[in-house]
Amino acid sequence: MTTAHDAVVLAGGAAERLGGADKPGVRIGGRALLDRVLTAARGADRTVVVGNPRPTTRPVRWTREDPPGGGPLAALGAGARETRADVLLVLSADLPFLDEGTVRRLLEALAEAPEAEAVLLTDPEGRDQPLVAAYRSGPLRRELALIAEDRGTLSGGPLRLLTGALRLARVTAGPLASFDCDTWEDIATARARIREHGTVLDEWITAVKDELGIELDVDTDVLLDLARDAAHGVARPAAPLTTFLVGYAAARAGADGGPEAVAEAARKAAALAQRWAAEQDEQDEAG
Repeated sequence: MTTAHDAVVLAGGAAERLGGADKPGVRIGGRALLDRVLTAARGADRTVVVGNPRPTTRPVRWTREDPPGGGPLAALGAGARETRADVLLVLSADLPFLDEGTVRRLLEALAEAPEAEAVLLTDPEGRDQPLVAAYRSGPLRRELALIAEDRGTLSGGPLRLLTGALRLARVTAGPLASFDCDTWEDIATARARIREHGTVLDEWITAVKDELGIELDVDTDVLLDLARDAAHGVARPAAPLTTFLVGYAAARAGADGGPEAVAEAARKAAALAQRWAAEQDEQDEAG
């Protein structure tokens, strides 16, 4: 079970290397960068976004550092003030490939290391990523208060003032989890990556679920096998129509049905498609 936590997503900044573009709103695979990060953090009890308010696919609380543009340390301080959980997931809003698995690893690592005050993601080159991390809120607030007292402000302060004062543990992830979009070249790379053969289907399904507000996780391989059976054994238009009917049947099963209702409806439809195909084979042999 994932540790109860809140999330703080930093979505401000001038995006100078993007020519001042609205970076959190830049779309990768039809979804804003901010929405992609919010999907990865959907397990949070409360999500606070530090930045200018905008429409999002998931409900969030908005706040802003004072003065605006005061940097990530000030933004983190503003976001933390709006949270209440003992554990805070802290993320930047420009991580197109961050997923729930990486978030879960951070939270689990913090739970398994009671002496640690924060767990940071490290990239393949060993660089710490303090904005892809899980923090214990008590030590985080303590150090932010000490930094503000010492400097007179959090504005303009580097994040190393915070991480250098905390007891840290680390989780190493592949290059995609920590990939961030600072330049238009980065954005072009991300857009090309999601259209690769091995990733495009998962990206599309996640985008559709976000767009439709669907939280249900289903076995896409089961539905693909069903569509293939219907297309080959009946007729090509049968594939999309059959998968639609499976979804409708699962919905009629009610909220308690969940992924199991989809799997059961798909199993029945696949068996029917196979019987249909077998019957046609028998007919062809007899003819």
